[in-house]
Amino acid sequence: MGLFRWKIASVVLTTVLSVLLPVRAEHEHKYEDNNEVLLWMNTVGPYHNRQETYKYFSLPFCVSLRRTIDHYHKTLGDALQGIDMEFSSLDIQFKDEVLQGTYCEIDLDKAKNDAFVYAIKNHYWYQMYIDDLPIWGIVGEADENGDDYYLWTYKKLEIGYNENRIVDVNLTSEGKVKLVPNTRISMSYSVKWKKSDVKFEDRFDKYLDPSFFQHRIHWFSIFNSFMMVIFLVDLVSMILMRTLRKDYARYSKEEKMDDMDRDLGDEYGLKQVHGDVFRPSSHPLIFSSLIGSGCQIFSASLIVIILGMIEDLYTDKIGSMLNTAIFVYAATSPVNGYFGGSLYAKQGGRRWIKQMFIGAFLIPAMVCGTAFFINFIAIYYHSSRAISFGTMVVVCCICFFVILPLNLVGTILGRKLSGQPNSPCRVNAVPRPIPEKKWFMEPAVIVCLGGIIPFGLIFIEMYFIFASFWADKIYYVYGFMMLVLMFLCIVTVWVTIVCTSFLLNAEDYRWQWTSFLSGASTGVYVYMYSFYYYFFKTKMYGLFQTSFYFGYMAVFSTALGIMCGAVGYMGTSAFIRSGRTELKNTSNPLLKHILTPMDVTVL
Repeated sequence: MGLFRWKIASVVLTTVLSVLLPVRAEHEHKYEDNNEVLLWMNTVGPYHNRQETYKYFSLPFCVSLRRTIDHYHKTLGDALQGIDMEFSSLDIQFKDEVLQGTYCEIDLDKAKNDAFVYAIKNHYWYQMYIDDLPIWGIVGEADENGDDYYLWTYKKLEIGYNENRIVDVNLTSEGKVKLVPNTRISMSYSVKWKKSDVKFEDRFDKYLDPSFFQHRIHWFSIFNSFMMVIFLVDLVSMILMRTLRKDYARYSKEEKMDDMDRDLGDEYGLKQVHGDVFRPSSHPLIFSSLIGSGCQIFSASLIVIILGMIEDLYTDKIGSMLNTAIFVYAATSPVNGYFGGSLYAKQGGRRWIKQMFIGAFLIPAMVCGTAFFINFIAIYYHSSRAISFGTMVVVCCICFFVILPLNLVGTILGRKLSGQPNSPCRVNAVPRPIPEKKWFMEPAVIVCLGGIIPFGLIFIEMYFIFASFWADKIYYVYGFMMLVLMFLCIVTVWVTIVCTSFLLNAEDYRWQWTSFLSGASTGVYVYMYSFYYYFFKTKMYGLFQTSFYFGYMAVFSTALGIMCGAVGYMGTSAFIRSGRTELKNTSNPLLKHILTPMDVTVL
């Protein structure tokens, strides 16, 4: 019985990995003369709503009487992106030119005429693929008055080749025919082959947009981010050193007093809360799960960016970028378990299995829940974006048979290797009452202000990322993204350190959640920026596109916020604990006496 279970588990795992792992193209993209070249019809939809896509033949286009070829999803990324290609049935052979000829006719009754008129009114365009190279075309156009509508009936294909490989494809739409019910429209095509000097490795360069992504503003934003990092580091260091010198002078003055005067002295600030600073956070189960998930998102983002810098993923199989991101996220699940499980153990948590489940499924549940809601709308619209039941089963298998076991491994390692409580100083048995303070020192105000500077650092880069998401531009400047990620982490850590210092100086020791939420508030500002981008930078409309946009932008912003929150907490925690270590190693008796563990963190 045990062997049978292992066989079932191995079959399931093999199936999941075969779907999940990124794959290369099905062939070497090499052809012999007169070999068949397949033209795949992908999707059709409104030009301004790039994610509202439908099957190409959902419009009443005709097909030739040639044989049909079934096309199945090769990767999970294809299915999730709504890529559902169908064979065009056009006869295309390598280096064999085809003169203009009719391949089918459309009997245009009233229903078909209304379908084409609706598509033309909404500026429908379609996408095709030849040898993994995308081609776009427009369905038709209206006259200036909007009274008459015309359908493009002639597809003029011009294919460039270098030796035995296809390196370029261009489509010209001609043959404008007026739409009149109860008529017959002939659809035609032609194929012209031309020799090209473009190398096979560079054939995707024409789809890139250097004038957009390498614009002067993009370079200026990187320089501006670098200068902001330098300025912020100097400013924070100056503020903290000034605070240290102030406390040092005050405590040095106390050293000259006798014991009675010193006892009557009025202690305030950091020295009052040093016995509560390392008190476990409230709701440690949720807190540790968020920290673990944030660490996983950071590690997955870092690896994907590095892979994007090393290898041009957009030149691989369709959907390879999404497929790679899913695979890397699943593979980095031990990071989640390690940091989340060890933090929960340090804070004295006992329900570690529950914490492991919450940490493992926190992000997948958020993504799948949003996708499940949007999927209802996609099904109602009969969109190709609707996720099939089989794809849902695959996603669930990834969560239960890949993410959860790897998270379990990381949790066990985290509890064993670094799960022992290691507070640098003794924690008071009774929590100290938190005194009243000015309104701008309240944690809620500090949290709201904490995300402004990190957002100001990345908002220009967000514009380019949004353009690649929602305007179908190919993002390829991963070097810029790596620099922005580094700057974002540095700024987030320093901002959360400042926020924590202000909070502790106000004798409020609830710094764990404050440091996390100060960094996480960056995601809130990004989501607010997405509203501006939607209304002023796009022409999206309709329930489907609007729900798709704001639903997945909420997922993106939440994931970014969790990552920034985790980075901010980890940096602040390391800063605080390193201060205590410096205090232990100092040989200055005056410092040992006058500086509490938290005073040293100011240094």
